[in-house]
Amino acid sequence: MRARIDFNCDLGEGLDAWEPGVPGPESALLDAVTSANVACGFHAGDERVMAAVCRAAAERDVAVGAQVSYRDREGFGRRFLDVPADVLRADVTEQLVTLGRVAREAGTRVAYVKPHGALYNAVVHHEEQARALVDAVAAWVGGAGTSVDDAPFPLVGLPGAVSLALAHERGLRTVAEAFADRGYGPDGTLVPRTQDGALVVDPEAVVARVLTMVRDRQVVAVDGTVVPVDAESVCVHSDTPGATVLAAAVRRALDDADVHVRPFV
Repeated sequence: MRARIDFNCDLGEGLDAWEPGVPGPESALLDAVTSANVACGFHAGDERVMAAVCRAAAERDVAVGAQVSYRDREGFGRRFLDVPADVLRADVTEQLVTLGRVAREAGTRVAYVKPHGALYNAVVHHEEQARALVDAVAAWVGGAGTSVDDAPFPLVGLPGAVSLALAHERGLRTVAEAFADRGYGPDGTLVPRTQDGALVVDPEAVVARVLTMVRDRQVVAVDGTVVPVDAESVCVHSDTPGATVLAAAVRRALDDADVHVRPFV
């Protein structure tokens, strides 16, 4: 059976000015990926940038996802915030509503939800915050960003995350994700960015990791442990050094390996 995978990237985080007609790094990333996780203004971006990314994604048939985060522009959403569940739920909803409206005006729609940074890592284990996230996503159906056929929006997360388990219980589709440019611990979680081995930036190493993830459903952790990875989507971060080169190399390798690269939605 032909292997298939979605290829996603975080966008709208300020890598270029998104001036009309002027290609930049994020435009190049959109040429490689099949899904765009659009910053919703809480950790980066604004409505002008959201609209530009959505228009560019629509032109390329790239799926648009809402990359929701803590309200933390100063820390780029990479600091854990111990916010109450009702506050987090309202913050996530605000981001979904905003991007849903902007995407429609740009001629596309929000197709899935993926948390960013510290929130992404928190909801792997933090049940209260995971539940707040899932509650917001589940309640958004039929609202400002109605999904196709009013189906619940898919939620993207790390395999084994509490957020995905809770989403599954609520009837949401869950999408497990792997990372091309991040180091893994032996437990399958990501190595914190403050530690050695957190980033993988060599194009050959990144390509080899992705092909192993897609074909063999595994990745080698920083301590040499082989960790199982069962993912529908692979991510390259837009702020990883050399991200455009990495993304282009990954896409070429997947195409050359006859992997069916397409959005999961």
